[in-house]
Amino acid sequence: MWKNLSQYRDFALLLLRVGLGIMFLYHGWPMISGGSEKWIQLGGAMSVLGITFFPVFWGLMAALTEFLGGALLIVGAVFRPTALLLAFVMLVATLMHLNGGDGLMKASHAIEVGLVFLALVFLGPGRFSVDRG
Repeated sequence: MWKNLSQYRDFALLLLRVGLGIMFLYHGWPMISGGSEKWIQLGGAMSVLGITFFPVFWGLMAALTEFLGGALLIVGAVFRPTALLLAFVMLVATLMHLNGGDGLMKASHAIEVGLVFLALVFLGPGRFSVDRG
């Protein structure tokens, strides 16, 4: 019975892409609309990588990656680069939580979603996508 489900691989990838994409649109919009104050806060997370210059730029890039990345996930366009960028944003979020003393429980969401994005880099978007990968 279970092996017959593998024929729905492309549908499963569509379901995953659309679900994650909607959530990242929802999560990314407040970051974009928060303006420069929010972008400075977000960009400050890059300090965990030793990057302390232009926090507004890095914050805006993170916000755009989450929001536009969500839209690109939904349609499956520029899929692998988008998934890789989203995995990187989740890596920075993970390091920020861990270095900030928040612990593994606070970092776990970013870790889990980052692993999903990393796996999607290898899996591709599936047949029901613009990239048809």
